[in-house]
Amino acid sequence: MRSRALFPALAIVGALCGCSVGPDYVPAAAPAATDFKELKGWKVATPSDHLPRGDWWALYRDPKLSVLIKQVEISNQTVAAQAAAYEQARALIREAQASLFPTLNANYNATRGYSGPGSGAAGAVANATRLGTYSSTFVPGVSATWDLDIWGQVRRQIESNASAAQSSFATLDNVKLSEQALLATAYFNLRAADSLLDLLQRTAVQYRKTLNIVQNQFNAGFSVTRGDVATARAQLEITEAQAKSVAGTRSQYEHAIAMLIGRPPAELAIGRHLLAGRSPRIPVTVPSELLERRPDIAAAERTMQQENALIGVAVAAYFPQISLSGVLSWAGTHPLPFNIANEVWSLGAAGTQVLFNGGLTSAQVDAARAAYWQSVANYKQTVLTAFQGVEDQLAAVRQLTQALAKQQNAVKDAQQAVDVYLNQFQAGTIAFTTVVTAEITLLADQETELTYRQSLFLASVLLIENLGGGWDNTLLPTKKELENDISLLPQLPPNGSGLRLEPPDTASH
Repeated sequence: MRSRALFPALAIVGALCGCSVGPDYVPAAAPAATDFKELKGWKVATPSDHLPRGDWWALYRDPKLSVLIKQVEISNQTVAAQAAAYEQARALIREAQASLFPTLNANYNATRGYSGPGSGAAGAVANATRLGTYSSTFVPGVSATWDLDIWGQVRRQIESNASAAQSSFATLDNVKLSEQALLATAYFNLRAADSLLDLLQRTAVQYRKTLNIVQNQFNAGFSVTRGDVATARAQLEITEAQAKSVAGTRSQYEHAIAMLIGRPPAELAIGRHLLAGRSPRIPVTVPSELLERRPDIAAAERTMQQENALIGVAVAAYFPQISLSGVLSWAGTHPLPFNIANEVWSLGAAGTQVLFNGGLTSAQVDAARAAYWQSVANYKQTVLTAFQGVEDQLAAVRQLTQALAKQQNAVKDAQQAVDVYLNQFQAGTIAFTTVVTAEITLLADQETELTYRQSLFLASVLLIENLGGGWDNTLLPTKKELENDISLLPQLPPNGSGLRLEPPDTASH
């Protein structure tokens, strides 16, 4: 009969535990455009030519860049720190889940007592021998408490923590993408420095030939002054000095790459190689797909659900908190007195309801709602920033491509002018200052052409980063995976310093 009465009670508790107060999550609408304003002249990507999933750097077809950029995920310390933050977020889910279950405690008390000799005949005998009575009591037991999640406060907290873990995972992918883009930027800057060094060294060779021509004409008594010789020598020396400065800048880019892959600069040496002539053509998706391809947008959207669930956590404080408790113990003179005759037990239930707290609960609910609306605004701002970033780089790539084509024509014309003026100078029909001016113009045009190419590569990296780098939101762990604690990342080593370091790379590419 006792069990028959228990079943309806458990059914009522189970039904009550199935509800969760607070609003259910509905994603806020994002301010998405139908098309990119700066997409003119671009072909919209088809599913077959999207950015490579994850390995977006493969578009550049640069093996050295691929080797370096893959090490960001292995040993970059910023990535390692965010990976640890994600592991912490996963642990917080388990921490919240623990509140769904009862807490069970074990205790064991042992008491040793003594009473002195009493009165009467027995006492007289005891006094005569000066002996008392010793006694021992052993009380092992277990106790349990269970706070029932009738109003769904704990389940809303689990929902919030799971969303926070998803946001942390997306943030981890965003940090990886950001650090990889920083490395690609430093790498292309380094290659541009290699190209500038090559240009300056080739120009110095040409200036040395010009100096020899001027010196020979001066020695032969042609219409060349000592000032012309000094000008030619100064032009050579300035170019050689500029090359030294560029070499120092190149070293700084190499040091930056070492830092990004988690190595001391002394452990990394990258051989010289010229910047490629053309940057890759980057496939661009329609704006609506951008919402699914940017990890920072995914992180902001998951934060909205996190804050929405916390409203339910705050609302649950309006309702009574109900808990169950139980104690089972045994008492006896033996160290293991587990005997039904010595058994003591009790069961209890308790409920608490806040009647007045000065408006604390309503203030906490208002604060939770405000935090949610703040996350909505942050989400929309993240989306707008993403659209701006793509539009900016689409415009930059298009304009730089056009400028580069014009500048390459200017270099050809400037080179032709130098060749003509140098021949005329050797024939004695023009002054040397005309040659110097033409050579200065040529070098400036060549440097500008290289700057446009460098800027085009950097803009392409930023465009890929703003497009999400081949990421999409299907890479996010599901709530079921997180709540079941399925391992989704390699475990970090105890020191949290990353997974491992590759041996120093000193090979040139």
